[in-house]
Amino acid sequence: MTSRWQARHLLDAPHRLSFFLALCVLVFASAWWALVQLDRLGVGWGLRYVVSPTLMHSALMTFGFMPLLFSGFLFTAGPKWLGMRPVPVSRLVVPLGLQAAGWMLWVAGGHLGLGLAVVGVVLAWVGLAWIQWLFWRLLMASVVPDRLHATVIAVAGLVGVVALGAVIVSLLRDGGEMARLWVLTGLWGFIVATYVAVAHRMIPFFTASAVPMLRAWRPNWILGVLLAATVLEVLLAWAEWSGISTGPASRVWMLLRGLLELAIGSVIVWLAFVWGMVQSLKIRLLAMLHVGFVWLGIAFVLAGLSQLLGFHAGTPFLGLGTLHALTMGFLGSIMMAMVTRVSSGHSGRPLVADNLVWRAFWVLQLAVVLRIVGAVPGTPVWLMAGVALLWLGVVLAWGGRMLGWYGHLRADGQPG
Repeated sequence: MTSRWQARHLLDAPHRLSFFLALCVLVFASAWWALVQLDRLGVGWGLRYVVSPTLMHSALMTFGFMPLLFSGFLFTAGPKWLGMRPVPVSRLVVPLGLQAAGWMLWVAGGHLGLGLAVVGVVLAWVGLAWIQWLFWRLLMASVVPDRLHATVIAVAGLVGVVALGAVIVSLLRDGGEMARLWVLTGLWGFIVATYVAVAHRMIPFFTASAVPMLRAWRPNWILGVLLAATVLEVLLAWAEWSGISTGPASRVWMLLRGLLELAIGSVIVWLAFVWGMVQSLKIRLLAMLHVGFVWLGIAFVLAGLSQLLGFHAGTPFLGLGTLHALTMGFLGSIMMAMVTRVSSGHSGRPLVADNLVWRAFWVLQLAVVLRIVGAVPGTPVWLMAGVALLWLGVVLAWGGRMLGWYGHLRADGQPG
């Protein structure tokens, strides 16, 4: 390893630059949101907003660092999946840089002026579309027989490009009233769809490699069920926007939706156990993946229970708590596990979660639980600030460790 961190090493491999920019955006976004939460308690500077802070937060956490992380995976594992030559890192610099810079401007514009915010999200959109074009070129040129997972990820990427473009249109037309719906569309149709495709391909494989008594059971119909669940959530969001969940039929809608989400969540929790969750718990890094995946099932179960428990009141009982079980629990946990695994393996380090990573992971689990509890009616408002600070602490501890690796040579002296 070199004696000091050097930026030039970010160009040694696709994951280095992608993950570095992603974690920079993640740290920035997490610190900003903690300030927003503190400001709401009166511990701040009286922040001024020209864009709804909720919209700023949701767009940033959906389209900000996640697509940058995806680029690190797609241009590391993607060429191997597709039997193609790796894409030179130099071709990724501009589109990745546009996304990172764009989301910084988005937050600045959210406080200073709508025009600056729009410029920021347009830059991010150009970078996202550019990256998707590069991956589609790999996919279309590949002749390997099995391109299922890569195709699902590529289609999900197109959904993300369309959804983010629609966010821009919404900002220009009505100041963002429709933007939240498009952010939800991008969350489920792009981010979650990509996650479940990667989970279907990699979790059974990693588990079978580490636990010989298990086989990599991943029939394609399981992927179909997981993707159908993501499409369903997109359709439910649009159906609610159309007004179907209001009026005399609102309680019938809540009952049907609640039962359906409860059923889907139960199937996903069952799948987590079939994939070897219990057997994986002795291996930290593998346990992180499985705990993250089971949060997807829990998120659906909680969403269903939230509808059923709120039946008489006519509004979901847990509000945004169920959404954060998905985003913080499922997406956040899998992110920590996969980024740690790829960063360790491609820096010449053992594929393990050391004490720092392991403790940060369980602090994240605590933050998820507290965020869900915080959605229960009557919970003290200061709990949200506490959750935001816990999340920031996890990001700084774990993300700081990862950021330190990307600017050094591999520990084993190998290239990459």
